[in-house]
Amino acid sequence: MADVLSQSEVESLLAALEPSGAAAPRERPRPTASAPSPTASAPEEYAGQISVYDFKRPERVSKEQMRAFQALHEGFSREFGADLSGMLRTIVEVKLISVDQLTYSEFVFSLENPTCFNLIRAAPLEGSLILDLNPSIIFPVVDRLLGGGRPSTQSYPRRPLTEIELKLAKRITDQALNGLERAWEKVQVLKMEVTQVESNPQLVQIVPPNEVIVLVSFEITMGEMRGIMNLCIPYNTIEPLAGKLSSNTWSTTYTQKQIDPRQVLNLESGINSAKVKVVVYLADTHLTAGEIMNLEVGDVIVTEKDRLKPLEVCVEGRPKFEASAGVYKGRKAIRVGEPILRPQDLVERKLKK
Repeated sequence: MADVLSQSEVESLLAALEPSGAAAPRERPRPTASAPSPTASAPEEYAGQISVYDFKRPERVSKEQMRAFQALHEGFSREFGADLSGMLRTIVEVKLISVDQLTYSEFVFSLENPTCFNLIRAAPLEGSLILDLNPSIIFPVVDRLLGGGRPSTQSYPRRPLTEIELKLAKRITDQALNGLERAWEKVQVLKMEVTQVESNPQLVQIVPPNEVIVLVSFEITMGEMRGIMNLCIPYNTIEPLAGKLSSNTWSTTYTQKQIDPRQVLNLESGINSAKVKVVVYLADTHLTAGEIMNLEVGDVIVTEKDRLKPLEVCVEGRPKFEASAGVYKGRKAIRVGEPILRPQDLVERKLKK
């Protein structure tokens, strides 16, 4: 018997395996080897383990570093949305929608032209970052800052920003940079500033076209207006911080909550200037409705409180101080004395003894 079967012999064997024995022969590719190969089905067997890899765009940022970028900028998006809401006096929602790595050329050609293209220097890092604001949201925000309120159906103009509009847009970018500095201080203290603003993104090339960048995209929603804000971070710029973005280092740094002295001062100044209601209780007694109806001018209401007993000063309805009544520069006044301790304060004082 020959080692190699002919095509007709193979078809005859396959036809004999059919239940009826008379099924039409199936077409099969003609074998090219002199003997059947035991690994002929290897591509089908390992097809599920094959992953696509583009050698033109290598993935230089690891998955755990991408997760660190996502966690870092999720906090920034919440704070930036609150800052914009306070500045614009309306509800503004900023949501992180994606964190991707791609080439610089792919990022530039995906942007609209014209747009609000800001080059950012982040000292002490070398190189530049890019903060791009889509015209579909920057024009409604500028209009809001100028006191307008365009309907959602009106389209934005297809032109670069004017000098006045650039000044107003700078208020938005300054808010974003302040938020980014607060977010990145968990990894590295950065001082960010805008060095150049362009309307045509293709005229600016901060890195080679094939250089890998991390693109962080946010969606800004103000009423029915929606737009995209992109933060482009070249990998060679943040490469010195790659070790700090690993999972262990990031989780440790992220959980360390540091008190911002600026926030403490803002809170203290706001509380110090807040107005509170202060009430002094001289005495109290009980009268019937008939006694109140018979009151006349000059009547004296007798109370059970001793005149030497201190008065009670209440702040926002809560007793806080003892006081004594008197006159100061011809006006009725009180002299504040000892604070009124709460029961828990008394317990703490006894425990300290």
